[in-house]
Amino acid sequence: MSAKIEAPKLEVLAPWLFTIGLFVMWEFICRVFNVSSIILPAPSEIFAALVKFWWPMLKNSFVTLWTTLAGFLLAVAFGLFLGLVVGWSRTIYRGLYPVLIGFNSIPKVAVVPILVLWFGIGEVPAILTAFLISFFPIVVNVATGLATIEPELEDVLRALGASKLDVMRKVGIPRAMPYFFGSLKVAITLAFVGTVVSETIASNAGLGFLMSQAGTNFQMPLVFAGLIALAVEGIGMYAVTAWLEQRMTGWAFRAQGSAGA
Repeated sequence: MSAKIEAPKLEVLAPWLFTIGLFVMWEFICRVFNVSSIILPAPSEIFAALVKFWWPMLKNSFVTLWTTLAGFLLAVAFGLFLGLVVGWSRTIYRGLYPVLIGFNSIPKVAVVPILVLWFGIGEVPAILTAFLISFFPIVVNVATGLATIEPELEDVLRALGASKLDVMRKVGIPRAMPYFFGSLKVAITLAFVGTVVSETIASNAGLGFLMSQAGTNFQMPLVFAGLIALAVEGIGMYAVTAWLEQRMTGWAFRAQGSAGA
């Protein structure tokens, strides 16, 4: 009985204990081996930079967060729509899928100069880069969820008088929801990558811009402070999407009590 009570507590504390242990080990290595702060700043120096530059960090973190969310929401809307279109027909699936793979294979850093030429330096290229890099997993997962409907099940439903739309609406879309919400956890982390890439190359605000400026001035503790801020934002948004997944598609997950059965 006590083991069952202690296990959930350990699961909750494990990420915190591991993270604290990682920072302690990091600090220990930097102090013992006298590592230069230009090469690898100690956590104490990084947190000191966070305190010292708290206002620029907060302001630029907000810019990165909202541009990432804007691009992510565009990716969700477009990716869900295109995933439904691709998954609607096997002919469309086979026709568009190679095009999507080819587009996704293009490094998005190569697209940023084109976006700057079209829209200028600022937040619009960051939003579009976040969108371009994050919509592909959503499209693929939604289309895969629709494409995995058993042909026998579809034949039975069609024999009972169900139309193609009925099959998709009552079977295909609910079945694709776990795929969709699972893809959101991947897409939100990719959206942050796209935003920071664009901010580093062509922006005058955001964490990518801040880290680029700090790196130019050899302020490595500030650079690592920006990386930690990005990690915190990414973990936070991942947790939100995981919570939505559990709330919306909890029926697709095995109950906790049956895990050991």
